[in-house]
Amino acid sequence: MPLLSVEHVTRRFGGVVAVDDVSLGVESGQIAGLIGPNGAGKTTLFNLITRLYRPDSGEIAFDGESLLRTPPHRIVRRGIARTFQNVELFPSMTVLENVLVGSHGRGGRSARELLGELGLDAVVHRRAAGLAFGTMKRLELARALASSPRLLLLDEPAAGLSHEEVEELGALIRRIRASFDLTVLLVEHHMNLVMGVADRVHVLDFGRKLAEGSPAEVQRNPAVIEAYLGSERPQHAPA
Repeated sequence: MPLLSVEHVTRRFGGVVAVDDVSLGVESGQIAGLIGPNGAGKTTLFNLITRLYRPDSGEIAFDGESLLRTPPHRIVRRGIARTFQNVELFPSMTVLENVLVGSHGRGGRSARELLGELGLDAVVHRRAAGLAFGTMKRLELARALASSPRLLLLDEPAAGLSHEEVEELGALIRRIRASFDLTVLLVEHHMNLVMGVADRVHVLDFGRKLAEGSPAEVQRNPAVIEAYLGSERPQHAPA
């Protein structure tokens, strides 16, 4: 049984179907990628999993139990943590204080241990507002890990990072998966990152599930190439 199971989930906003009859599973210990063009429904699906939205139909289960009866403020206690497209920190708090807030009273590594594992020892007492963007991203990840999650949802963690920082992020995701015994679901537009770290990739397009498979299978899928990765046009073809 998958650790996370999404079954025939649909979510509408007025006349727009943001997520349309989507089903997918993420196995325990897996790094799964969720890709698709802008507006494909990826972040909406994250918001459904974390109960910020309620599906119009379908079921979402975690470790065999429905999430739909879990209020949003209890999702972390169920063992699910996430990061956001736009970094969401407490700017007036220190790095250490931000991580302490993320612990939610759950056991696990201490805040200082987490900061050490993510290479943030040197900025423990600095305010979050003054940090470099890449450092802020690591801090948000440390805060998510502070709740001792079993499932970590990463929403475009490479956005705004340099090429070197993206390579470091890929190594970091693999390392924390092993070190923290995590399952990871990753939304990302940076294809080299997704294909480099994911065990399995799910593809959305216009809210629907387009494809699923290993990174190699997805990269070869003609429907994915046409919808998202982009097929090469002949030199003489019109733009």
